[in-house]
Amino acid sequence: MSETEDIGKPDVPPQKQPLQSQSQPEKLGSEKFGRYWTGAHTKHRLRYHLVWIPKYRKRVLTGQVAVRLEALLRQACEVNGWEAQELAIQPDHVHLLVQVQARDSVPGVMKVLKGGTSRVLRAEFPDLAEFLWGKSFWAEGYFAETVGVVEGEAVRRYIHEQRAL
Repeated sequence: MSETEDIGKPDVPPQKQPLQSQSQPEKLGSEKFGRYWTGAHTKHRLRYHLVWIPKYRKRVLTGQVAVRLEALLRQACEVNGWEAQELAIQPDHVHLLVQVQARDSVPGVMKVLKGGTSRVLRAEFPDLAEFLWGKSFWAEGYFAETVGVVEGEAVRRYIHEQRAL
């Protein structure tokens, strides 16, 4: 393992399974959905429904940009020890249901997700500069809400159904 591969990985990594774009949402009783993570002195299940948009809410998250964005988001989650439980990329916004480590704040998670993907997408798709002026790919701000066990199934189903639109 190289030095960069283990940066930010937790002491007890979560089970890593790739998202399947056409799969059905898992049930609440499933091991993956209801699992608590354990640290040295903690037991936690910190899940957030996150939504953010490209600058000016431009409809640029399509085709190869969307494919690359999904790969980048999965990679960011894996490297940081987070579990992306559901992901839907729409032409003008992103929905992500993610379980994070106790040491990670929502602003820190969003900084990693938006900052890293912005740099890579701008470098790999220079034509986007025509639509998005300035240094940022993403608009300022985001939506975040905590997701407990009861509403978790509803949020998963909602995000899963966003892919069909």
